Parts: sequence; C-alpha cells; structure tokens
Amino acid sequence: MVESSRFSYARVEHAEDLPAREDRTIDVALLDMNAGYANVGHDAIVEIVRDVATELEDELISRDLGLRVISYAVRDRLIVPRHGDGRHRLYLGTGGPGHLDPRRNTSSSGTVEIAEDPAWEAPLWALFDAIASDGDTALYGVCHTFGLLCRWSGAAEPALRGPAKGGPMSGVGTNVLTPAARTHPWFARLAAAGDVVPVLDSRHYDLLPAGPLTRGMTAIAHESAGAHGEAGDALTMLEVARDAGGVPRVFGVNSHPEIGAPERVAAILDRMLATGTITSDVYDQRSTMLPMLRDDRREERLRVGRTVFSDLVRDRIARLVRSA
Repeated sequence: MVESSRFSYARVEHAEDLPAREDRTIDVALLDMNAGYANVGHDAIVEIVRDVATELEDELISRDLGLRVISYAVRDRLIVPRHGDGRHRLYLGTGGPGHLDPRRNTSSSGTVEIAEDPAWEAPLWALFDAIASDGDTALYGVCHTFGLLCRWSGAAEPALRGPAKGGPMSGVGTNVLTPAARTHPWFARLAAAGDVVPVLDSRHYDLLPAGPLTRGMTAIAHESAGAHGEAGDALTMLEVARDAGGVPRVFGVNSHPEIGAPERVAAILDRMLATGTITSDVYDQRSTMLPMLRDDRREERLRVGRTVFSDLVRDRIARLVRSA
C-alpha cells in the first residue's frame, strides 16, 4: 500500500489525547463504538480515509492540506467530540457489541450484552442533533452506529433476533431496496442489477420501525425475508438527511460495507496481530471469514459497499478539500 504523506491518525481515549487543531488539516471524526473490543471494521474505516488521502495527494499538496482521522473511544472511555467548535465536518461511526440501549448492557455475556456506563448516550444524542441541523456536516454509520441513529431519531427500535428469525445474522446476506431507493439521486445506481443486493451481515439485533418516518427521513432498504426477494420488517438502511445536491448527508446501514476486499482484511488482521492489538486466537477466528469474502458474491458486495459507504466518504472529503 502506498502511504500518503498527507495522512495522519490520532486516538483519543482521554481528553488530553486530543491533538491540537491545525489550520491546514481536515480532521475526520471516527466514533468508535466497539467499547474496547479490537475490531477489523474500525481499522478498515481508517484505511478507507487513508485511501482517499492517497487518491487526493496531489490536490492536498497543491493546497497545502493534511487529512487526519481522530478516533474517539465513545463507549468505553466516554469520549464524545463536541461539534460546536466546527472542527469536524465529517463523522464516521463504527459497529460494536452489546444492546443498542446502553442501559440494557449491565453484564458481560459475549457480544449480545456487555457491561458499560450509559453516560455517553446523552452527549452523543446532542452531537447527532448538532450534525443533523448543520447542513455542511455529514455522518455515515455502520452496524451499531446505525442502530443508535435509529434510536436517536425514533425511526426504529432494536429487537433481539430470536429463533423465529433464525438467530444472529452472520455472513453475506441480502437487503431489499425500497421504492424510494430506486428513484434516489444517489442510491438508484444500486438498483441497476435488481432490487435485492448482497451485504455483509453481523448482527444480533434487528431494527424494527416504530411508525411512519418523520423529519425528512427515507428508508433505503429492509432485510430480505424470503427466497423471492420479499422485503422483511427490519429496517437496514436509513437516510436521515440529504444535501441540496441529492447526496445523503446523515445515513446508516445495519451491515458492514466498510469490510472490503479480503486481501485488505487479511492485511489488517496481519498488522493487528503484529502490533498485539489482537491475540492469535482472535486472528484465527477472524480469518475464517476470508474464504467467504473471496467467494460469496464478492464483486457485487463490494460495489454495494462502495455505494453505501466508501464512495460517500470519498465524495464528502473531496468537497472538504475543495472548499478549504
């Protein structure tokens, strides 16, 4: 991988870890919802931003700009960025373990429930409020962040996937696009190959609509409920806000589009093992998904992942660079 001279990364687990603002640096906020668990998805999002820095290297140099990811440990360290100072114009949210209502996470029982302090929720809700009301700022989230967006907005509530739903979802599954997605200025491209699209699933909870969507929100996809492309009741893609050009501004998916090509995932796992971020047992367990990523609708899954996540990130950063 070619390293960009204009990319940097910072991790914030304590208030004093926050790096000083730099006039010529665009800071992308990464909301880490993993509650201290090592996670491939977190590092994959960092790599997506690094890729954008590499693609835009010449323009970054010509404008004397840098691109930095600042990762905030939201759930385990209660570190939530403030939006009022205008530092961040792009926020990205990861997946994570446990129930989507932190008050329900009172004991450690694998990834279905964890023990955590719910004190981060109120400042995160305030951050979501500020982002939604700021037309110049975007938020794109996956998995756990999607569920939090649903709870914050009132769009849907979490429900544990019990035996009637086949238990937890894991592997390449399918989503069914809504009629609104098929005519959407950004998402219509997904429908070129049909209404049913492959996604990488890993979830214990469905997000069930709480009623009609309000506040300009748009359902983009639901789970697939049968062999013939029927849409199920669980919401899987939600647009909360859209900019004037038709590009989603606040958007989330209940899947893992950030997990890209298996070669990239293997490289991330190798690096995490080498740095001691994960143990050899975790490395072996995570590596079991690589054959599936190579063989199960690879190219179509990657196309969908780019459309619902990495292309949105790329588009937003390019705009930030042009306007700096």
